[in-house]
Amino acid sequence: MLNNKVFLTRTDTTIGFVSQNDRRLTEIKKRPPHKHYIKAVTSLMSLKRAARVPSAFKNHVRRARRTTFIMPNGYSYRVIRDPHHSLLLERLGWAYTTSANISGQEYDEAFAKEEADVIVSPLTQNALPSSIFKLGKNSIKRIR
Repeated sequence: MLNNKVFLTRTDTTIGFVSQNDRRLTEIKKRPPHKHYIKAVTSLMSLKRAARVPSAFKNHVRRARRTTFIMPNGYSYRVIRDPHHSLLLERLGWAYTTSANISGQEYDEAFAKEEADVIVSPLTQNALPSSIFKLGKNSIKRIR
């Protein structure tokens, strides 16, 4: 029942939409359908089940906080350690996460609340975005 809902919540980095339904997120954000979303998981074991981290970067991923990793297959993952955000993710198991705005535009609270099925309070925003690293088999590149 929860897996088709779109939640508006404070994530570990910003106010965002969280859902297991990527098509619904694409409609809301008016985003090209070929773009992938970040898949948020609550533990390294969950990440291990979802993707293979190149051996050279396992320690980097394990120690990272508020960091998104783009794996060699092109999919993005972030292990969530923020207590508020991980409460929801533990109930869902995993979820796609994205900022709560139309793609390429600024956050608009009225728009976000109108599009969400469930609003998880409080809606406060952190100042810093996540770091993003692209992992290759033997290389790592900082994207943001």
